[in-house]
Amino acid sequence: MARTLILMRHGKSAYPPGVDDHDRPLAPRGRREAALAGTWLRETQPAIDAVSCSDAVRTRETLAATGIDAPVVYEHSIYEATPHTLIELIQLTDDAIETLLLIGHSPGMPWTAWELAANRASLPAEELSRKFPTSALAVLEFDRPWSRADPGTGELVRFHVPR
Repeated sequence: MARTLILMRHGKSAYPPGVDDHDRPLAPRGRREAALAGTWLRETQPAIDAVSCSDAVRTRETLAATGIDAPVVYEHSIYEATPHTLIELIQLTDDAIETLLLIGHSPGMPWTAWELAANRASLPAEELSRKFPTSALAVLEFDRPWSRADPGTGELVRFHVPR
């Protein structure tokens, strides 16, 4: 069974004075672009079975703005996570889940997409390597169980920046 992983960077955040990084909300542009990302996801992904989302305010608001209503787990470990940590989290995904949406931060999202991709010379990988802006999405496919989603085992099939 094929597995699909969607790595999404949170929407553009605001910088209100006196607010901790973890508690920063989305800016209006971030809400708009996250909504566009949600539209794109519904058009290109037949079903999202589960969401793992950082517990930061801006990632929670990003998920809400997408309108994706799959079961969600909020994970503090996604906040400021390294690719190693994110890959370990992905590997713990239940194999009954075919499509997983993971919403997090930079540099974790772009670095993890790059680590997992076997096809680094592809057009989607070239686009991803230039910039992974807010609300961007990397879609990878795996031909193995989640527990074996190791570096270099995924096919980066799409990279999308909703604007």
